[in-house]
Amino acid sequence: MSNATLNRRQFITAALGITGVLGLAACGSTTSAGSSVPSSPDASSASASSFDGSFVLGFDQDFPPYGYVGDDGSYTGFDIDLAKAVCDREGWTLVPTPISWSAKDTLLNSGQITCIWNGFTIESRKDGYAFTDPYMENRQVVVVPASSDVRQLSDLSGKNVITQADSAALDVLSDGGSQEELGKSFGNLQTIDNYNTAFMMLESGQVDAIAIDYPVAVFNIGDKTADFRILDENLNSEHFGVGFAKTDEGMQLAKTVEADLQALDSEGTVKELCEKYADQGVSYDLWCLPKA
Repeated sequence: MSNATLNRRQFITAALGITGVLGLAACGSTTSAGSSVPSSPDASSASASSFDGSFVLGFDQDFPPYGYVGDDGSYTGFDIDLAKAVCDREGWTLVPTPISWSAKDTLLNSGQITCIWNGFTIESRKDGYAFTDPYMENRQVVVVPASSDVRQLSDLSGKNVITQADSAALDVLSDGGSQEELGKSFGNLQTIDNYNTAFMMLESGQVDAIAIDYPVAVFNIGDKTADFRILDENLNSEHFGVGFAKTDEGMQLAKTVEADLQALDSEGTVKELCEKYADQGVSYDLWCLPKA
């Protein structure tokens, strides 16, 4: 992110050129959900957003309710809807781009994506990214089979636990994390690329528990509350932010997006989106970005 006068067109042109390497089709002037996004800047937008280009959003498509593939095959989720609202305000074209979570840093720092916006935890990552201020509080929890004898975190000693690779839950349970000792007490701590597979492994008895974000747990459990339960004791509390490359351009974009999120909150859009995903564990009570 540059100083107050960022050459946004150059930034986006570079992002578009590299996304071609990924073989991803640009969305023209629509998002993947098919809704129209203005192709030219809104005259009322902040001066920092006076460019015409594509906002390439990197996300994990297996991370509901923040980003996932909807029943109609389009990319959807709470964070994607937030990003679309920001792009609508700025006159940007939203390009939701599913990525391998373990490759996110390489993709961001090489310019193949504009940002990481997908339930992205700020804690332990502050030095590596240009973040917006946190907009949502989150909890890390543990899911077990309903019939499990595990009732509290200490009962996980000797158990086989699984979580997503390079996730906040893994950070919490690994060396230096706030639950490092708990992680060391496990019989085994496995990692996997996505939580869909983790739930299948839990259901089949291949693992004893899943360490996971609370809304993602609620989404995956769905109506199977007779089969799975979430421990009352949380692993950790954390905060989500939108992460950009730690450059002048990235810092300026983070400030612009943050201001737009504050405006969307003041307008009531944020609350509406929280209510849309309320049955998937998203709550407006956890929104933590102060209004403008």
